[in-house]
Amino acid sequence: MMDWTDTHCRAFHRVLAPGARLYTEMVHAQAVIHGDRQRLLGFDPSEHPVALQLGGSDPAALAQATRIGVEYGYDEVNLNCGCPSDRVQAGRFGACLMREPMLVAECIAAMREASGKVPVTVKCRLGVDDQDEYETLHGFIDEVATTGCDTFVVHARKAWLKGLSPKENREVPPLRYEHVHRLKQERPDLRILINGGIANVEAAWEQLRHVDGVMLGRVAYHDPYVLHRLDAALSGRELRSRDALLLAYLPYVKARLAAGVALKHITRHVLGLFHGQPGGRVFRQVLSEGASRLDADTRLIERALEAVRQHREAA
Repeated sequence: MMDWTDTHCRAFHRVLAPGARLYTEMVHAQAVIHGDRQRLLGFDPSEHPVALQLGGSDPAALAQATRIGVEYGYDEVNLNCGCPSDRVQAGRFGACLMREPMLVAECIAAMREASGKVPVTVKCRLGVDDQDEYETLHGFIDEVATTGCDTFVVHARKAWLKGLSPKENREVPPLRYEHVHRLKQERPDLRILINGGIANVEAAWEQLRHVDGVMLGRVAYHDPYVLHRLDAALSGRELRSRDALLLAYLPYVKARLAAGVALKHITRHVLGLFHGQPGGRVFRQVLSEGASRLDADTRLIERALEAVRQHREAA
């Protein structure tokens, strides 16, 4: 979710899902240490609980980045061992770390020592390339768990590091949910969360029969009302309309505009709210065409919502 789940996106998702744990986009440890920390790590208090997802493979750098993240107030620090992009492989982090469980264990041990009471977790794949999926996953988890790490988010596909693009790696390797379910059965003391191909509330409920939690990625971005429906189903909270959720987000938008943020950086994250609904296309059109104007403010969002309502009435 790099370049997608920034603070504006997460603040919107918090409105949708008060009970969810939100994750940042992956940030490399060296960027945290040497880069613009406020831009990379800053977040709105409404986002809690929120996890910082780090990339890297150097234990000392990851420990330092973890310490910085904890100082910023993150509720969890997660090490990404699942991203298959060429850029990530060249830097020896992401999914290629599935080949080096001992190194990952060293990284997690250093991160845990630096994190204090803040939990350190891992996101991974089943394996990479021609690795045996279950044996690789089982061995990787067991090695890393020796550090005391007890929470793993597993994308239930292997990654092919050569020959497939990141997009193809989300679609071509088959989903093997049964491997993640078996892992939970054999390691009941660990918290196992599952990710990959979970596109609706019914699919999430089915997974929760076998594991401790589900992670939604791109579906929560492109069709964010799914995230709200799942949160309401799990919590028993009232299911709110898309209109009401958008209006509930406006105070955050107004605050960010007052701080000098351009509207286009915020509205790009709400374009999918009316996905598949009457008026969804006109909603996206109004926002996309108007958000780049220098004078664009929350009135544009209100106009987009009114266009949806008019489209409904005319249908």
